[in-house]
Amino acid sequence: MPRQLGELEDAVMTRVWQWNRPVTVREVLEDLQQERSIAYTTVMTVMDNLHQKGWVRREVSGRAYRYTAVSTRAAYSAALMNEAWSKSDNPAAALVAFFGMMSQEQREALNDAIRILQRDIPEETAEEAPQGEQERAEVEGAAHTGESRGADGEDAAGR
Repeated sequence: MPRQLGELEDAVMTRVWQWNRPVTVREVLEDLQQERSIAYTTVMTVMDNLHQKGWVRREVSGRAYRYTAVSTRAAYSAALMNEAWSKSDNPAAALVAFFGMMSQEQREALNDAIRILQRDIPEETAEEAPQGEQERAEVEGAAHTGESRGADGEDAAGR
């Protein structure tokens, strides 16, 4: 599980993800300098650290390295959400609370994602579905009704 990127690591990775091509330290430096005063060696160190942590791969290009993201921003965001969610003592209640914080646009994106997942999963009846699928259906239902029931049948308020 990846840990959350630091502020400067995130600023560097944001450019690598946005550009979606191999980038040099110089390119990242020049873009970052539009927002802040920063040294070449600082950016070089951050990019080397990102390489050591497995966030980027690099290849030699002349006298410099070109860095490429190993995964996407979406995968990084998903991993962070999963990490936070998995630490909850009541994951269903945490999801309901999270859904409650979402903007209308975010809820629409969530509904789109659920439709994509449902389209890609073969249809099963509730009786045939593995327990994890049944629990997922219950959580999805709780998100729509504002209720959440844990494995013990209690809702988020312990009823």
